[in-house]
Amino acid sequence: MQAVRRLAGGDPGMIADAGLGIAAAALTAVAAWGPPGRAGLVGTPIAGPSWLLGLLPLLLGAPLVLRRRAPLLMWTAIWATLALLYMLTGNRPESLVFGPAPRTPAPFTFVLFAAAYSLGAHASLRRAAAGLVLIVPVVVEIGHHGGLGLAFSSRAGSAGVTLSLLQLVAFWLVGVLVRARRQAARLAARSAALERQAEQAAAAERARIARELHDIIAHHLSVVVLHAAGARASGGADPATLEEIEHSGRQALTETRRLFGVLRDPAEEAGRAPQPGISELPALAGSLRAAGLEVSLSVDGDHTALPSAVNVSVYRIVQEALTNVLKHAGPARAEVTVGCTDSAVTVEVTDDGPGNPVPPAVKGAGPGGTGGGSPPSAEEVGGGQGLAGMRERVALFGGDLRAGPRPGGGFTVRARLPVGDPP
Repeated sequence: MQAVRRLAGGDPGMIADAGLGIAAAALTAVAAWGPPGRAGLVGTPIAGPSWLLGLLPLLLGAPLVLRRRAPLLMWTAIWATLALLYMLTGNRPESLVFGPAPRTPAPFTFVLFAAAYSLGAHASLRRAAAGLVLIVPVVVEIGHHGGLGLAFSSRAGSAGVTLSLLQLVAFWLVGVLVRARRQAARLAARSAALERQAEQAAAAERARIARELHDIIAHHLSVVVLHAAGARASGGADPATLEEIEHSGRQALTETRRLFGVLRDPAEEAGRAPQPGISELPALAGSLRAAGLEVSLSVDGDHTALPSAVNVSVYRIVQEALTNVLKHAGPARAEVTVGCTDSAVTVEVTDDGPGNPVPPAVKGAGPGGTGGGSPPSAEEVGGGQGLAGMRERVALFGGDLRAGPRPGGGFTVRARLPVGDPP
């Protein structure tokens, strides 16, 4: 049924095989059903019982339809038919030998040469060799009594056997060579496809690393810059400000070293230092309060049983959102709400900032507040990298992210991360 569906669907290989089988059956029918005792275009008619001659076109032509899908079966069926014809005709030479060329019967020449080529081209080398060895006794027996009726080998005896085998082996070798070239082409195409996949995977990994570094460095450098700006504005730096700058710089270096350490050794675990999670959010909020951003934090539900990947992603999303508030909101107050349930974790970060004015050097070309004190759009925040990193993290869990200006001013980031297998 599958072969019929493939043939009806226009499979080129099936159509070619069916055409070959029909051609072989037609040639065999002309030779088997032609006027007895007279040589025609396809050689002297074949002798044998009428019922066998009636089935002979089907027995010799139909197996060629299987030349691609079952080449050894095709080969065996054809030679079994020849052996049956030889035995049922009482081993009479005239049943299989039809005189010297050009009176050699075309059906046998066509069918056996096509079958030998197909065996070499479509069977494995071991099966193809086994099929070739399998027919040697049949060729010897028939050849010594009368011959196979192949081109240039229609006479009986050792010479006929040798010529028949040489011709069959020649077509078989052509098929083997064609199969080897096809395999080499397939292997080359597969190697090229694997190389492209590796390049795509490497590009995706580079993008992930870039976003991870952006999350780490952008946050801590923003804190450092704001502390330095505050110290310059006040005309001096107090020890607490310098300590906060030192702490942010050290934390950025530690997380960057951990990230690159994992890249250097894929077998190394996620890091020697623990990955940040929801439990580190109070410390994150405290560092931002020291930088001048008023932050309120609310965590509802039990987060201790959450998967580590979800824990880290929630921390990074909050970190990036608050970093964007520092960079783009201007004087603002931020509210962070994290809700943990058995099925999902929700994160919401809002601010009421008016937005920073666009510096003349980057107006219309980079991140910053929009004109009139409006907060930046979702695509303008962080030059698109911050939100892109958030979306990537949320997408890993099959969640969703919404970010945009608030109607009354300010900006909102809402994320939902399902707990469990992504859809």
